[in-house]
Amino acid sequence: MTERKISGLTATNIVVANMIGTGVFVSLGFQVISIHSDFAIMALWIIGGLLSLCGALCYAELAVALPRLGGEYNFLSRIYHPALGFMAGWISVIIGFPAPIALSAMAFGTYTQGIVPSASPLILSLVLIWGVTLILLVGIRTGEHFQNVSTILKIGLIICLIGYGIFFQQKLPLHLTPQPSDLAVMLSGPFSVSLVYVMYSYSGWNGASYLTAEVRNPQRNVPWALFIGTISVMILYVLLNWVFLISAPAAEIEGKPIVALISGRHLFGQLGGALVSGLISFGLIANVSGMSWVGSRVTKSMADDFSKLAFLGRVNQHGTPYIAMILQALVVTAFILTNSFEAVLVYTQFVLLLSSFLAVLGLIVLRFSQPNLPRPYRVWGYPITPLIFLVVTLFMMLYTVQQRTVASLLGLLTALVGLGIYYIVRPRQGSLTAR
Repeated sequence: MTERKISGLTATNIVVANMIGTGVFVSLGFQVISIHSDFAIMALWIIGGLLSLCGALCYAELAVALPRLGGEYNFLSRIYHPALGFMAGWISVIIGFPAPIALSAMAFGTYTQGIVPSASPLILSLVLIWGVTLILLVGIRTGEHFQNVSTILKIGLIICLIGYGIFFQQKLPLHLTPQPSDLAVMLSGPFSVSLVYVMYSYSGWNGASYLTAEVRNPQRNVPWALFIGTISVMILYVLLNWVFLISAPAAEIEGKPIVALISGRHLFGQLGGALVSGLISFGLIANVSGMSWVGSRVTKSMADDFSKLAFLGRVNQHGTPYIAMILQALVVTAFILTNSFEAVLVYTQFVLLLSSFLAVLGLIVLRFSQPNLPRPYRVWGYPITPLIFLVVTLFMMLYTVQQRTVASLLGLLTALVGLGIYYIVRPRQGSLTAR
């Protein structure tokens, strides 16, 4: 089985690829509408990165203490109850991965059209989804090479953009020294709203925890992959937004989701839009590949536990869960064709936050319920690290319920559907706990 496991480098690249999607290229335009402090805007991205790092470190301990595919599905099943884990897995399989994959694929089609105006964004999106799926179906080794190359090139292109921004001669003035009024800004409603969307940009920091069973030497490689991947993305995000701020006037990007394109025009002139479109388009290939890889493994893990779903866990001769991957591609295709995935992301936001909240809370529960459980890695700064994540995540959940009550209730309804399905397909008593 050694040849069917991935390296620590690939695991790290999957974390990075899962995180860097569309969010970082569009969020700033909406932040500058109500936040007029350069310091507060940069603080948003630093706070979001540190919060993601706290979550990643907690997931690292859970991943090596409970080593198996599935992420929250695995954690919640073994810490609380299989029904709660199935509910989290249902959310991941139906919406948690397919919706962001669809969003990235649609963005790929839109940005690629900036390079090839005659191309159809819809066709480009579908070609990307099924092309990546076919590559990953060939096997773990082929998928590993593809993921590594695409992610490394993606990071290289972003670094080039940042490097060009550093030497850009016509930088706009930034005021990064904190002012007395900045504290009030950072405690305001608009800052809270922006933090929720920044956290969406950082989503994917837990990518390697879904693949623990497929990583070589997971006790060492999974924690490092989560740590290095999250830290790397935080640095890139902070520097990338600095480049956007010093190159694109706030009046031009305010309320617009094409911040990167506007910045590119200021940095590179007339060809800027096409150059940045190419950068984003290529980067989204790695994003789609990383999420497709991870999402199919959640389905595989659930199928291994539930005999009535066993057909979803079938693997081909290369060790790839081909039915799970094809099913995922079909769900993504449906989202793209109906163009309804953005609404889905909104109404599931609360339950996705809830899943990660319960997982990190489970780390504390597990410390008390199973103190002798082997833990090759223990989270740094315990219990402060998980408590920081829990407090801020709870704040975001409460804010989401307050501001998007209907959407939150619809998300909970979706979760309850998954809970109902569990009681239909649940296995014989004790078959889960034996794993």
